[in-house]
Amino acid sequence: MDEPQGPPLIFDPKRRALARDRAFDGFADHDFLYRHMLDGLLERLDDVQRPLRQVLLIGCPDESAARALRALGKEVTCCDPGARNAAANRGVQAEEDALPFAGESFDLILACGTLDSVNDLPGALILMRRLLRPDGLLLGACVGAGSLARLKSALLAAEGDRPTPHIHPQIDVRSAGDLLARAGYAMPVADVEALTVRYSTALALMRDLRGMGYGNVMTAPRRGALTREVIARACAAFAEAADPDGKTAEHFSLLYFSGWKPDPSQPKAARRGSATVSLAQALKSKI
Repeated sequence: MDEPQGPPLIFDPKRRALARDRAFDGFADHDFLYRHMLDGLLERLDDVQRPLRQVLLIGCPDESAARALRALGKEVTCCDPGARNAAANRGVQAEEDALPFAGESFDLILACGTLDSVNDLPGALILMRRLLRPDGLLLGACVGAGSLARLKSALLAAEGDRPTPHIHPQIDVRSAGDLLARAGYAMPVADVEALTVRYSTALALMRDLRGMGYGNVMTAPRRGALTREVIARACAAFAEAADPDGKTAEHFSLLYFSGWKPDPSQPKAARRGSATVSLAQALKSKI
């Protein structure tokens, strides 16, 4: 009998950890995307009136998130796929689909900037639900579908008939909500924020991505590194979309999502045809 197949290995965990480790020293020079997502998560958390004292922070390329959470009176455990990030925060290095914590250990899991490159995202979400205490909250953000369209187009144009994947598949807002629901979360919510950043060259954008630890971490075979010729053609294609001032707008779709571990005390969404409790009211009652 054949062994059951696990999820497809789209991402290489070692390559992923190495990319984050390499970004560690210079991260502050390229942290704008992480900072933007973290600010968005903290704003959403500010609307939640419950204390949620015990927090698991997933994704800590610097100490800013842990520091901000502790300033709110939280007890924070840090976890990151990269060894240097984890060590700097006195945390644990682990993949999100293999978190080494006991069940019902946390009131809040805050995941910032990593869940878009997890091999078994459905399994990771289920595992996180198990780590939450009843009525605990998962709150996360990552780069979503539709991001980096200019760079993708420029690389495709530069590589011609034999393109190599350089940017991994991304999650759209509808899929995020569906994944949360299938993973057993109550009141799942997902929304997207558009962010535009203007670059003078494609190389500057690539440097930012590498500096954030967002390099190519896929398992797909590489046909060699980008050559100078390919990079030059990509830069030219990127520049063709420039505004009159010479800068090209690149777009990021930032995906925010949340879900609660079920608990009998939670309000229930209204049955179809009933006007007792709506889903909007159920969400409002949690903040």
